[in-house]
Amino acid sequence: MKAPFRADQVGSLLRPPELTQARRRAAAGELSAADLTEVENRAIEHVVARQEAIGLRAVTDGELRRDNWMFDFLSGLDGTRVVMRQVSAGSNAAPSPPMKAIDIAGRVGFSGHPMLEHFRFLQRHSKVTAKMTIPSPTMLVSASRNWRDVVDGSAYSRIENLYEDLASTYRSVIRAFYEAGCRYLQLDDVNMAYLCDASMREKLKARGDDPDVMLEHWVVMLNAALAHRPADMTITTHVCRGNFRSSWFAHGGYESIAEALLGRINYDGYFLEYDTERAGGFEPLRFLPRGPKKVVLGLVTSKSGVLENPDAIRERIDAASRFVDLQQLCLSPQCGFASTEHGNTLTEDEQWAKLARVMEVARQVWKDA
Repeated sequence: MKAPFRADQVGSLLRPPELTQARRRAAAGELSAADLTEVENRAIEHVVARQEAIGLRAVTDGELRRDNWMFDFLSGLDGTRVVMRQVSAGSNAAPSPPMKAIDIAGRVGFSGHPMLEHFRFLQRHSKVTAKMTIPSPTMLVSASRNWRDVVDGSAYSRIENLYEDLASTYRSVIRAFYEAGCRYLQLDDVNMAYLCDASMREKLKARGDDPDVMLEHWVVMLNAALAHRPADMTITTHVCRGNFRSSWFAHGGYESIAEALLGRINYDGYFLEYDTERAGGFEPLRFLPRGPKKVVLGLVTSKSGVLENPDAIRERIDAASRFVDLQQLCLSPQCGFASTEHGNTLTEDEQWAKLARVMEVARQVWKDA
């Protein structure tokens, strides 16, 4: 079976304590960059072995070399600049500390990236498919931040020109990862989920943006980015509702974006979060065309250590299959376990139990799992 697989995962994994300690020592100047890399390498080899032991057919490096799921990648693109800003705490009551954000200071482009070597290391140490996760290009024109405040007007006076450069940049990104050996690439996207949230849509309108027009721009941009990908490369997306320290940001079903997302954007698969009622029902899945495309149901939460009942998961898969063929469905956790280095509020043992539960249920539901 081609990726996405019946039992799959979003990507990030909890940082082991020894890696967290090493990163702090490196930040304090007590550990060299080479020594930190060695600690990262050992940690990645360990999590790869754990994923393979569970039976997963695609493994990631857990994003263990990153501070943040998107900034470490986006800051490596030409034309971007890292800034520190106070951000929303999401569903957490306590405000978050100032965090990294990305501004666009010049023309966006791609001239190489350290994560290419990160992928090569993962592939060298994997016995199964090595999966790479990077942020979607929409994350540079975020719905949560007014693009007028993010983009230097001397670089782009019209956002349409930025969309064109982002599509071109990501075509180069995709080609570079393919040439590095990557055959399974995932573009993580929080913005799509923001367009599901009625309150966020109203905020977009209040600042002068039409969320439906914005979505149409993204359809064109993403399809242009995906247009020339090699035939033997699988590219999926994960629509994330927020995942900082087990918090969440977006609320609302997929109905407002489903026709565009599932029907008109040329991804091979869609990781959709369905771990709580915040995501609404399965009815929007009716927009998935019959054929090779797949939806990966995120029915196992990564936000807590409570282990889901396998019977309950199977019932939810059955409910989803009323709107889309069972053979076009897969199963995964709802999100990664550590979108930032802080990680979610569960233990490593609970994390591995969740991934094992995904594998267990997938084998019960699909013969090709």
